[in-house]
Amino acid sequence: MHRPDGKGRNHNTGSHQHGILVQRRGRMNIYELMERAAANEASDLHITVGLPPIIRVSVGLMPLCDQIVTPEMSEQFARDIMRNDQWESFVAAGELDFSLSVPGKYRYRVNVFKQRQSVALAMRLIKFNPPDINTLGLPPIVATLCNLSRGLILVTGPTGSGKSTTLAAMVDMINNTRSKHIITLEDPIEYLHRHKKCIVNQREIGVDSSDYARALRAALRQDPDIILIG
Repeated sequence: MHRPDGKGRNHNTGSHQHGILVQRRGRMNIYELMERAAANEASDLHITVGLPPIIRVSVGLMPLCDQIVTPEMSEQFARDIMRNDQWESFVAAGELDFSLSVPGKYRYRVNVFKQRQSVALAMRLIKFNPPDINTLGLPPIVATLCNLSRGLILVTGPTGSGKSTTLAAMVDMINNTRSKHIITLEDPIEYLHRHKKCIVNQREIGVDSSDYARALRAALRQDPDIILIG
């Protein structure tokens, strides 16, 4: 098993078959857990009362440390990464989606939800830069679709199959090769796109517009060439 020494290095402490469990002393910090999850190339970080923090890596779910999450801890983790208005929305609805960035380090898509009268978090790690479409192993037709002048493109699939990544790669390809106005309607915004050859306006539902229907009606008045709904 590989155990981080706190400086980003990994030391072999025994069999790797038992995951990446590390001992914890003192209060856990959500930002430390997020950073450790990113360092271990996890795709997801899960916070659930009664279990240690869990990450999803290539071989499956693994405990990130040996300290058990309490109801007080999970609520504090959520409060530490949420604005006051987000917390109020979560309390009213029982769940909330939002994105979270630590500049220069990592970005997460976060779903906070209630389970068994406690707070739980499911956090998806997102790379800062959109992926290159040529590195994803997609069929050639996907790149061809990026050159269409009109039409409706549906990207479908089960959870975790790469829909958001594929859409981000398509937007990035268009952004690099064509002069267009792209409007994205997302809940929440995942990948951040810079203005390259395109103008890319990214609108987050619940933050920049109240709902998809209103945002889509408004988008039609904003001189769009491409509208992405994600």
